[in-house]
Amino acid sequence: MKIKLLFTALLILASALPLQTITAQKKKSKKDISIQLYSVRDLIKNANQNGEASADYTDILKKLAKMGYTGIEAANYNDGKFYNRTPEEFKEDIEKAGLYVLSSHCTRQLSPEELSSGNFTESLKWWDQCIAAHKAAGMTYIVTPWADVPKTVKDLKTYCDYYNEIGKRCKQNGLQYGYHNHAHEFQKVENKVMMMDYMIENTDPEYVFFEMDVYWVIIGKNSPVDYINKYPGRFKVLHIKDHREVGQSGMVGFDAIFKNAKTAGVKHLVVEVEKYSTEIEESIQTSIDYLLKAPFVKKSYSK
Repeated sequence: MKIKLLFTALLILASALPLQTITAQKKKSKKDISIQLYSVRDLIKNANQNGEASADYTDILKKLAKMGYTGIEAANYNDGKFYNRTPEEFKEDIEKAGLYVLSSHCTRQLSPEELSSGNFTESLKWWDQCIAAHKAAGMTYIVTPWADVPKTVKDLKTYCDYYNEIGKRCKQNGLQYGYHNHAHEFQKVENKVMMMDYMIENTDPEYVFFEMDVYWVIIGKNSPVDYINKYPGRFKVLHIKDHREVGQSGMVGFDAIFKNAKTAGVKHLVVEVEKYSTEIEESIQTSIDYLLKAPFVKKSYSK
C-alpha cells in the first residue's frame, strides 16, 4: 500500500513539473512594453458622451494586456479628459485591464502672436490644466507628438524656449516632458540648422527628453544609432515602429538600436503600428511577439 501511494505521489510530481516549467517560461518571456493607443484607433471607441466606458474601449484594453503589453501611451487628450473619461476614470480603466498608464501624446501650438512676441503666457495656462489632468491620470510622461518646421531659426529658438518652460512645469508636478520626432525634423531651417539637432542642443536635458521614433529617423535618412551616440542620454523613450508590423520589413536594425539603449538613456519602450499587413489585432500581436522573442530586448529598461 505504501509503495502504491509513493508511486502515485511520484506520478503527480512528475506531471506537475512540466506545468511549472511552462509557467516559469511564460514569466521569463514577459517584458515591459507599452503600446501607443493610436495603434488601435480603428478598434477603440471613445467613451460614450455621458462619460460611460464603451464595451469596445474596455474590451480592447483587456486584449492588449492579454497579448503581453504592459502599459499604454494615450493619444486622445481633450479638455481635461482622456477618451472622454476623467483622468481618474481613465487611470482606473487602464489598471482594471491589467495595464499601467505610462504617457500621453498631446500638445498646443503657439499662435502667430505668441511666436512673434515670444510671450506664450496664454498657451502655458492651457498647459497648467493639461499637466494637472495628466498627473491625476498617473502619467509619467507628457510628449509633444508633432511640430511644424519653423520658417526661421528665430521661431525654432522660441519653440525650444517654450518646450523648456513646459518641461519645467512638468518637473515641478512630478512629470517629465518630451518631444516625439517624425521625418521632417531632419530638414534644415533657413538652410542653416537641422531642426532635430537644434532642438536637442537648445532644450535643457533637465526639462526636455526626446521620444525617438526609430522608424521616422530612418525615413528622415538618418541612423538611430548615430543619433544615440551623438546625443547620449537624451532618448528616455523609444517609439518602436516599422513600415508595418515591428520587425517584419527589414528596414530597421532593431538589434543595433537595442544594443545602444543604455547609451541612449532608454527607460521605456512604446510600440506604435500605423499601417497593417493583416487584421489590426493580429498586426499588433505580431509586433509584440517579435519583441518578446528577440534576445536583444531586455525585460525592463527602467530598473
